[in-house]
Amino acid sequence: MQFTVDRDVLTEAVSWAARALSLRPPAPVLSGLLVTAENSIVTISSFDYEVSAQLHIEAEVSTEGTVLVSGRLLNDIVKSLPNAPVTLTLEDSKVLVTCKSSRFTLATMPVDEYPDLPGQPETAGSIDGAGFAKAVSQVITAASRDDTLPILTAVKVELEGDTITFLATDRYRLAMREIHWSPAQPDISTSLLIKAKTLNDVAKSLAGGGELSIALSEDDGLVGFSSGGRRTTSTLVDGDYPKIRQLFPEETPIHAVVRTSDLIEAARRVSLVSERNGHVRLQFTEDNRVTLDAGVDDNASASEVIEAQLTGEPITVGFNPAYLNEGLNVVDTEYLRFSFVSAPKPAMITPQEAPDGENSTDFRYLLMPVRLLNQ
Repeated sequence: MQFTVDRDVLTEAVSWAARALSLRPPAPVLSGLLVTAENSIVTISSFDYEVSAQLHIEAEVSTEGTVLVSGRLLNDIVKSLPNAPVTLTLEDSKVLVTCKSSRFTLATMPVDEYPDLPGQPETAGSIDGAGFAKAVSQVITAASRDDTLPILTAVKVELEGDTITFLATDRYRLAMREIHWSPAQPDISTSLLIKAKTLNDVAKSLAGGGELSIALSEDDGLVGFSSGGRRTTSTLVDGDYPKIRQLFPEETPIHAVVRTSDLIEAARRVSLVSERNGHVRLQFTEDNRVTLDAGVDDNASASEVIEAQLTGEPITVGFNPAYLNEGLNVVDTEYLRFSFVSAPKPAMITPQEAPDGENSTDFRYLLMPVRLLNQ
């Protein structure tokens, strides 16, 4: 096998395929990238029995063939090469990588021990890649990072007609985002559990290519995504996801509208003095202000006041600073709305374009409060 390709093209392709490589592969060959050169096309693949990734790039193929080499080492090598065409050549049991005067030799792994990649399931529909990426970035904030509860490290994706709903929770906060897509079957009605990490990787690496295709296997055990000559598949998480939709309040008599950027900056500053198990307290008052404060002893304390348009009774609530800041940072409108039932109940954050306008419920972030001493 021998082919030559532009350094930047190869670097991007290898880097993307290597993203799917497991840090602890179930078999040594699964630490490799499978590189196939055929008919002026080079195909690069990775697989770990759960997630597969494959893409095609155009290249000048002198000799067709297939090799399996260490993915992470190849990725490090091609990123370090000078900006010039790169040639990969199979010589006996070694792969020679040359670029100008740079020359690297890599050992190969047995191609016949590499498992077949799963086929791409049948396309279920398509969606705007940028919209998909935005929705995923907002929702995965609330997904659990605790592997001891694997079901909560997943995002529930509900497909109902032309609406996709993403849901995530780690038991202390919930996030829900609804977007529209173009289903192949208008009456589609199903739900999937996809690892948050997998969705995040898809959003970052595929969603920038314009339209993103979503594919589902007939047995609902596999989901696929493809865009711009790249495709990835992932096995679905098995289990019953908590029924979190019903936790979002239907009626909230207390509302407060705040400029998003002002609140993000104030919360970030005040949180600096919050201890590990501390909280940030927000006091919404009738004079249309909110006071943020943190610090419970003589070591350090902080407070800041910003404008807040309050509707309903004054209210004081406390939040975990990390959960509050992460939720605020995924709101992309100029204003946001806090909606309360009462101080001990979860607070809902939704985006709002103007201080006196209607708020959008396409994205909802529900945050459990920290019980304060006087509550």
